[in-house]
Amino acid sequence: MKNIFKFRIILFILPVFLFTCEDNLDEEQELIVLTGQIDYTSEDGAFGALIGAYEKFQSVGWEQIPLLAVRGDDVNAGGLGDQQGFADTDNYIYDNSYWMYNSIFENWSQDILQITSQIESLERFRDGGVNSALIDQYIAECKVLRGFITLELSRLFGDVYKIQTTDQTQIEVLPKDELMVWISTQMDEAIPNLLDVAPSQRTDLPGGITSYTALTVKAMANLEIGNYQNVADATGEIINSNAFQLFDDYYHLFKTDGKLANENILEIQYSDFGQASGENVSHLFAFYGPQNWTAAVPEATSGWGFYEPSFKFIKFMLDRGETVRLETSVLFTDRGIAELQTDPAYATLPSWISNTTRDGDVINDYSRAYQASGKHYLPSMELTSGRTDYGTNKNYTVIRYAEVLLMYAEALTRGATGTAGTADNAVNEVRNRAGLGNLSGVTSDQVMDEKFAELAMEWGIRYHDMVRLEKTEELSYDGRTFTMQKAYLPYPQEQLDQSYILNDYYQSQQNN
Repeated sequence: MKNIFKFRIILFILPVFLFTCEDNLDEEQELIVLTGQIDYTSEDGAFGALIGAYEKFQSVGWEQIPLLAVRGDDVNAGGLGDQQGFADTDNYIYDNSYWMYNSIFENWSQDILQITSQIESLERFRDGGVNSALIDQYIAECKVLRGFITLELSRLFGDVYKIQTTDQTQIEVLPKDELMVWISTQMDEAIPNLLDVAPSQRTDLPGGITSYTALTVKAMANLEIGNYQNVADATGEIINSNAFQLFDDYYHLFKTDGKLANENILEIQYSDFGQASGENVSHLFAFYGPQNWTAAVPEATSGWGFYEPSFKFIKFMLDRGETVRLETSVLFTDRGIAELQTDPAYATLPSWISNTTRDGDVINDYSRAYQASGKHYLPSMELTSGRTDYGTNKNYTVIRYAEVLLMYAEALTRGATGTAGTADNAVNEVRNRAGLGNLSGVTSDQVMDEKFAELAMEWGIRYHDMVRLEKTEELSYDGRTFTMQKAYLPYPQEQLDQSYILNDYYQSQQNN
């Protein structure tokens, strides 16, 4: 069976690749063309070109996803560390020279450009006689990856590059709303050429892009611009397919049992190949982990403590009577519990709240934060014997079917018509998995509360929801004051200095 790990090194022998991560997006020498090294008549070579695109998506840096999420009222930056710019961002204080801003803008722009070069490479395989329908499918998968990364970059910075060619004279910066329409159109182009199965059911590339991934990205793009009928249509098609189910155990969905679960519409796959040493394709989950723990497996190392569920989120969950979703989302410390109890309304807590997880890991007090993210936690007992790095061998969940159900419900409560049941049905399916009772006559506010409870600390979903709805009062919490002028991060100064495309656009906006 083919899989993404078997083909990892293909990327480095493709005909077009980026010269260095530091090169300017608009410099002529940025793309290097290698000739005479590729057999364009080879179907395996075409598959390798596709894997090259997946490799760029999989290589997401440890700093990128936290930066997407940290401004949400579900997440706080851990303090007392060497990432003051990250903590400042959490408080809506932006410094466009902060290295994280430049890293995510540059790396994702480069990834989009590289994936586009893979698309152009795949056309050469078509010219070489490789099955045209297969090339159409591979190009469609690349378009979905490119569309998703563009969506996330735009959520962070607003107006960003539209890249659909490596001819850099044709690259432009577009307003966010226009980018969302373009992404939606790209998904429409891709969908007919993609496999009609759940990603987990793919046999050639388990967990790879399918038509349902494209439909979800389309729904996400249309949600950003308030086109609720398009959201309802795309998510309704996913629901009516009956290709997906919610994983029956919310807690274990975010552990090794949840790898390639049929709830996962997109996930980044990692593996240590079941070996105690040697090759290990992994994400640096230490950023999210507690600085100090007594692990059930004594050799297991702790994390860095930079990512903390907010007290606002914890209180919201307690008020709702949440159990498994709160337990899954938060790793409590004794210090955090004591701080929570200083609020008289929470002086008495449910007996199950403890600094010891159900898997026997004790989360000790540490100075950087009061608690840590449970969704980024892998119990030490689940580490492969001999592996000790925090969270290693854990996949990174990107899009879940639960989000599809809640996008569908929101669209209906905001006036769209649906073909996949009622908003009540969609919301209650998510609530029932969490052990909560049914709602009737669901409102938009109730849907947003359900998204808060279900999707907290995942890919900045909460922050982006509040921004698109202009819920400034929700993001003004614990002494912070949020205004819509703070919705997007500023362009990194290094990018403005390097790219005339970006700088010209920025200057034109400043002059308007």
